[in-house]
Amino acid sequence: MNNQIFLRRAASVMLKPGEGALPQVQAETLQRELEAFGYSLSPELGERILTLDQKRFASFTRDLMRDICFMRGSHVSWEPLYAGFPEEVVDSSRITLYLNAVAHYATAGSWRPQAKRITRSPLSDDARARLIPLKLGRLDQFESVFTQLASAKSSLSVQDVEDMKWFVRQYGARIYDLIPTRLTHKENLAHLAGALLAQNVQLAVEFLRQHVKSPTDVLRIAVSLNGGDVSLASPAKFASMKRPLRRWMLSVMEASANLEEEVSKRPEVFKRLAERLHPGDFKEKFPNALAAFRNIWEGTRPDTLSKHVELNLEAGRIDVAASLLETRPGEFARRLDHLLRTTSAPQEILIAFSGVSTQVSSSVLTQAHTHFLRRGEGFLRTFFPKGQTALVYAIKDRRQPLSEEITRQAAQICEAALLKSFATRPPLGRCYVAPVLKDFLVPFSQRSAAKALRTVVRGSRLPMPDGSTVRMFLWWKNGRSRTDIDLSAGMFGANYEFMDSLAYYNLKNYGGVHSGDVVDAPHGACEFIDLDIKRLLALNVRFVVASINAYTSQNFCDLPECFAGWMSRSGPGSGEIFEPTTVVDKVDLASASTICLPVIFDLVERQAIWADIALTSYPQWNSLAGNISGVSLMLRALMDMRKPTLHTLFELHAKARGELVATAAEADTVFDLHAGITPFDTDRIRAEFM
Repeated sequence: MNNQIFLRRAASVMLKPGEGALPQVQAETLQRELEAFGYSLSPELGERILTLDQKRFASFTRDLMRDICFMRGSHVSWEPLYAGFPEEVVDSSRITLYLNAVAHYATAGSWRPQAKRITRSPLSDDARARLIPLKLGRLDQFESVFTQLASAKSSLSVQDVEDMKWFVRQYGARIYDLIPTRLTHKENLAHLAGALLAQNVQLAVEFLRQHVKSPTDVLRIAVSLNGGDVSLASPAKFASMKRPLRRWMLSVMEASANLEEEVSKRPEVFKRLAERLHPGDFKEKFPNALAAFRNIWEGTRPDTLSKHVELNLEAGRIDVAASLLETRPGEFARRLDHLLRTTSAPQEILIAFSGVSTQVSSSVLTQAHTHFLRRGEGFLRTFFPKGQTALVYAIKDRRQPLSEEITRQAAQICEAALLKSFATRPPLGRCYVAPVLKDFLVPFSQRSAAKALRTVVRGSRLPMPDGSTVRMFLWWKNGRSRTDIDLSAGMFGANYEFMDSLAYYNLKNYGGVHSGDVVDAPHGACEFIDLDIKRLLALNVRFVVASINAYTSQNFCDLPECFAGWMSRSGPGSGEIFEPTTVVDKVDLASASTICLPVIFDLVERQAIWADIALTSYPQWNSLAGNISGVSLMLRALMDMRKPTLHTLFELHAKARGELVATAAEADTVFDLHAGITPFDTDRIRAEFM
């Protein structure tokens, strides 16, 4: 049992009943402690705590508060360069700030301004975040965390994979009782298979026979065993493998119907895998596998379906290409827009696709459905490439337009197939789908998502609390050498034009205040930025982009700890500089990059757009000023995205599995921001609704 996982993923803890009689006052004291961190005790958990003796209560409280402190970011010391922030920075002249910065830089960060004592008023109640109730969990609920992760129909994040592997290590052979019957997502299967094989090869192989079918499955599993990127977006390295494992992998490849085609798609990485599989040792038993490897060694390209599709597309034989793609429904769906753009007979293409649409995965259909519903609306096309680093690319949409009738019919075909698929799942009864869910995107790909206090999808728009001030924060600790990480804020107008920035070179302006640039963090360091929403709006600032730059060029993943986030404050001078109860979001920075854009604030709509994007250090300086063009483009790309929303997904489920109602009060199943199934129930959404 791991209460840290349960707490982080479900705001729940396991606590066996005791035989003691804890005084009510001690439970009330714990309640007040939790409120300071944004949590409260549910009635059930409060009653269970009263059955504990003093020793168990002390142990439970210690572990719970340790985990909550870590989640909220209060496990470290928060001492900015200007201890009297924000008042001290506001009251200091620019020449004083400049001279202090020079002294700090000249001493490599050892000199700091003398701390000014400032009497702070208590934190006002209206500044506190909405309390999250801590629930009393059961063992079956805890184990369902693993089952939902294994059932996920979209890629898992690094944190997800770590949690899934914890279950495999701790449960041993019992883990097979928790694995779902169907494992549909290949990357997640590879993560699970790698963890199972690392524990017991014989048991794992026996189980995996029914799930691992293709050479690419084998390749992903080999990558997982070696700690690589199972999306295959990055080069892989392989260590030696024992003979039973090699024999099983080659047997899977031997039985594959598309052996030569799949191997030929990734010849270089399969060559490296062959060096560890030694297919020549099994040439009598697995001749087809050996022949496939020999082809890539000799540079022989097999005659594949993909090759024929491309040749027919180049020759303008769109109808022939479509007929070939009918044998690959998923690829047909992904190419449908291209086929419709290039054919002279779009109705025939739609008829052909309609015949195989029910064989396409619901994830692909959902994305195609939204694509055709909203085709032509945006100015940019936004792409999130595969890989473990959260990159995003945006290009101008230059595709030939399609008629509204064609896009409507294509969307209808996708919707009909989705409704047919969803109708096979258990009924939901009367369903209420809150309009606010139109601001939250479906979690199709989380492989590069950072560890965060709340799990949401890039591009989702979260309502900002009512506070008058946004306080951004950053904390980091040196890696192997001096590490300078900078927190900046870029301010943009309604048309995405750059207006100003708050950074180490500009500590106050446009209704914002920076706590000062710290250039060395041997024991940890922090920076803050306050944003006065009313003042910024008066100066026609609409968007504020949070930017974190590694000035000394170390990748975030090379630091022992680095995280950032934001608070909502009603009075910036009240309470401590860092108040955990006001923390709205916190994200760990651990990507192989030097620049991160964690969040964008839309001050007009009062929304925080979750970005979690990595940028390269272009053009030459790791600062916001050197990346204005890139930051502006990413801002426009995220605001212009047209991706499936949770509102659309849940509405389709409601139509297929029940009926829609107008209010939550009359519903059997509720989809809302804070009630029923919420956007933060990512595990359940991926397992049950995709």
